[in-house]
Amino acid sequence: MLDFLISNAVAAEEAVAVATNEAAEPGFEGLLFPIALIVIFYFLLIRPQQKRNKDHKRLVEDAKKGDEIVTNGGVLGKITEVGDHFLTLEIGANMSVQLMKSSISTVMPKGTYKSAGKTVAKIKK
Repeated sequence: MLDFLISNAVAAEEAVAVATNEAAEPGFEGLLFPIALIVIFYFLLIRPQQKRNKDHKRLVEDAKKGDEIVTNGGVLGKITEVGDHFLTLEIGANMSVQLMKSSISTVMPKGTYKSAGKTVAKIKK
């Protein structure tokens, strides 16, 4: 009398087993999400960082005597000597420091160093 219910239960069990087997076998659709994540990370994180590194390398290589720069530590000065790996930076009257070329943060427009010195002189008065 209940035979018709049991056959439905067995059929449902087989359908669940088939669906589980199909889900366990990932196809191309299973690879779309990881590939999309890699592409997003490349364009949002890796590529911009590579561009910044390339620009900084060019900035360091192009440093020459007379350039006015700001270091990574925030020191403003004028380059007086340039070597292979180090440079001499004038940061005040008769005051110079040597630093690594890689510590250059920004090249400032000409005249920035003098105008900053005048501002400091006004503040001291």
